[in-house]
Amino acid sequence: MSQINIQYFKSEYGELIIGAYQQQLCLCDWRYRKMRKQVDIRVQRLLDACYVEQSDPVIEQTVSQLEEYFAGTRQSFSMDLCLAGTEFQQQVWRELIDIEYGRRATYTELATKMDNIKAIRAVAAANGANAISIIVPCHRIIGSDGKLVGYAGGLAAKQKLLELESHTIGADGMTQSMSLF
Repeated sequence: MSQINIQYFKSEYGELIIGAYQQQLCLCDWRYRKMRKQVDIRVQRLLDACYVEQSDPVIEQTVSQLEEYFAGTRQSFSMDLCLAGTEFQQQVWRELIDIEYGRRATYTELATKMDNIKAIRAVAAANGANAISIIVPCHRIIGSDGKLVGYAGGLAAKQKLLELESHTIGADGMTQSMSLF
């Protein structure tokens, strides 16, 4: 059996568990989320690997990029991802990655973009099963009415992430506001 190297990372947004598998990031998830056990079982089963708490270059790179993101100096991530899920889940997660920093989308918009408007609930379920939070930006999904909807890290963390992304550092080094919606 292979191993997934994991480390815990505390941020002002909450504590994350970060995992690396074969030089790829396979886990960056909220440590105390409701579905923690189910996500861990799925990731370990699909990768035929077990968690081992130890450092890893991919974890170090992820922490560094997350710190830059939280500081408002990084808007996109550059690391290899291992998306441990069904083909449909992976398709949803790739669509999430395409949502630009500071932008928002709804489940309906995602389903429409995937040419499967009837899959709104399945899209929502796949969004909730995302094991690579922030980097696969499921926090950018809002309700059709513009309100915040469920988030593994909690609605307070989601609101803080959206607020963070509503401000950006311009080329002149000055903070600029972006539209939240």
